[in-house]
Amino acid sequence: MRHYFALFIFGLLLAFSSCRTDFDTVASSGDLKFSKDTVYLDTVFKNIGSSTYQLKVYNKTKDDISIPTIQLKKGLSSKYRMTIDGMNGNNGKIFNNVTLLAKDSLYIFIETTADITDADPTDFLYTDEIQFDSGTNLQEVALVTLIQDAVFLYPKQNPDGTKEKIQIDGKPVDGFYLDENDAVNGNELNFNKQKPYVIYGYAGVPENKTITFEAGARVHFHANSGLFVANKASLQINGTTSTTAKLENEVIFEGDRLEPEYSDIPGQWKSVILANGSTNHSINHLTLKNGFIGLDIRNQDATTIQIKNTQIYNCAEYGILAQNARINAENLVINYAGLASLSCVYGGNYTFTHSTFYNNWQSSSHLAVNLSNSLAGATPETNPLTQATFNNCIIYGSNTNEFNLSKNANAAFVFQLNNCLLKFSSSSTNPDYQFKTDIEHYNQIILNENPKFYNVNQNKFNIDNTSAAFAKGNPAYTIPLDIIGTTRTSPPDLGAYQSVVFPK
Repeated sequence: MRHYFALFIFGLLLAFSSCRTDFDTVASSGDLKFSKDTVYLDTVFKNIGSSTYQLKVYNKTKDDISIPTIQLKKGLSSKYRMTIDGMNGNNGKIFNNVTLLAKDSLYIFIETTADITDADPTDFLYTDEIQFDSGTNLQEVALVTLIQDAVFLYPKQNPDGTKEKIQIDGKPVDGFYLDENDAVNGNELNFNKQKPYVIYGYAGVPENKTITFEAGARVHFHANSGLFVANKASLQINGTTSTTAKLENEVIFEGDRLEPEYSDIPGQWKSVILANGSTNHSINHLTLKNGFIGLDIRNQDATTIQIKNTQIYNCAEYGILAQNARINAENLVINYAGLASLSCVYGGNYTFTHSTFYNNWQSSSHLAVNLSNSLAGATPETNPLTQATFNNCIIYGSNTNEFNLSKNANAAFVFQLNNCLLKFSSSSTNPDYQFKTDIEHYNQIILNENPKFYNVNQNKFNIDNTSAAFAKGNPAYTIPLDIIGTTRTSPPDLGAYQSVVFPK
């Protein structure tokens, strides 16, 4: 009896399975649907891998289908590579008999690594197609990538396989010193606008040398990279006013990921370090963004750094961290920093005129401006702040207080704010923050009124005539042209921008 029952069960299972069509497929008939008909892989530098891009393929029929081939038109020679639902196929180029169930979809992930010589010489585009099936059932999705040529600067490899190092803060880091007579690149201390530059590791400026960035230069720093200006060395950034939205005459420092999703991510590279004893620095029309610390200025010699018409955005810690530095800045804008947009510590001497310091980092501890005459672990721990003057400036942000004084009685602490718009809790009883009655340190302060910037999330700090900063400046401190070259009126507006009429 048990034998007959087992045969009965087997027969039922056989009959049931013969009725199933889940695992039966029919040939693709060219009716696939796609999430896009062209996949644009954003600009990449030659021989640098792109981000991964996604294409979704849909089977909207009621049948499970088998796609005989999914391949790159250029075959195994293509500079693109794919994975399809986790499968690598033949070197990521050719896939055979890919099953796609009814009313289902599959994901194709696409990357590329191409040289400038692979691109069309007229437009520098590298293209290919993903082909689905063939003959009358052929369907194609185009792939397009802009390849950008560049000058690559990086540490050499030592005979033992290690990378070249330089010393920063007494520690070896991956880096190299720029050479004004390099056999391949020529004068590496002069950056021009002919090609963008991509830096790996720290590029060092040797003692007694000057690095110059011409108007229009573009510098891209790889992760954990930066610029190190050594003792007795100098930095000269010679950008000029641009006339178009392309900022054709601006000098730009940023990361080396060119895809739009990386355009505003902090901490993609390290810092520009102006080391102890560095000298005679001048910065004009620089846009620096997405670093860890934008400008890291340390105990430079008795000369004063001139910073003009400069923008620093999206730094993981500080826009400018100055330690016992000497800075004269005008038309300076800093926004979005993890700790402080501007932090002047361990004393120094500073003058900021017609500058905008803003911070809307998403934390409750960030600051727009921090001043201190001490430094933990330093010897001595304090150093005199001989001057910190802010004229016709805006110090604002998303926190209740965006201005901080950290005073140590063992060293001088001299500061003054003249005709500034300031964000600070008006209920403070601390004697250091008596903005209306302390005329030694505060003169004509506008407290907690909205500057009405055009769009702080897009780093657009223009104002119009409804701003609390409109026409509130002291003409005695006027810089004749604003950060983009617009003539200031009298009385001038506060901050780096002269007011305009916003578009409706």
